[in-house]
Amino acid sequence: MTQPLRVRTLTLGPFQTNCYIVSEEGSADCFVIDASFGGEAIVEAIRREKLNPVALVFTHAHIDHIAGAHAVKRAFPDMPLWIHAQETQWLVDPELNLSAAAGMPITAPVHDRALVEGDSLDMPGGPWQVFHTPGHSPGSITLYSATHAVAFVGDALFAGSIGRTDFPGCSLEELEQSIRGKIYPLPPKTRCFPGHGPATSVERERASNPFVRG
Repeated sequence: MTQPLRVRTLTLGPFQTNCYIVSEEGSADCFVIDASFGGEAIVEAIRREKLNPVALVFTHAHIDHIAGAHAVKRAFPDMPLWIHAQETQWLVDPELNLSAAAGMPITAPVHDRALVEGDSLDMPGGPWQVFHTPGHSPGSITLYSATHAVAFVGDALFAGSIGRTDFPGCSLEELEQSIRGKIYPLPPKTRCFPGHGPATSVERERASNPFVRG
């Protein structure tokens, strides 16, 4: 019997980045999506609820999504780090992850698994399907659970907006293709949890997003 999905949202750091702790009711296993500045808050939340993190998955490797990864990894050294294959080097290169340009060069721990389009991840609430959704960055991903009709879309799609495309490696054309080709075809009631701002739905964004109409 499928248990309800629990999504805990921690909005952290100067860029107000959403970091997520995801589990199913009745299970101690969880996984983490992105780790922004103040990763200690993620550690505290996991420990407070006596959870067991089975993975830290990055939607992409910009500074505000990886800055707290060392803190989380130190607390849970057996927890693997997963990121799309196109951004594995971004974790350890301040120029690529934009932290050098922001005047605060940072790195994250080395990845344990390089994800690609079509991967199926056996994590709480899964299986979680990996969609490669570039545009905001070359290795941006969306994680989708058909079981729970939930998608973690990173900075590809926001409530009423889309991710920035003025950084190195960005492409507005690719982002539009990602949204129309990978996210909008999901069932209309799919809940979308973005990297910034409130959650939304496929149905709402297809009907009213002024940047990419369905």
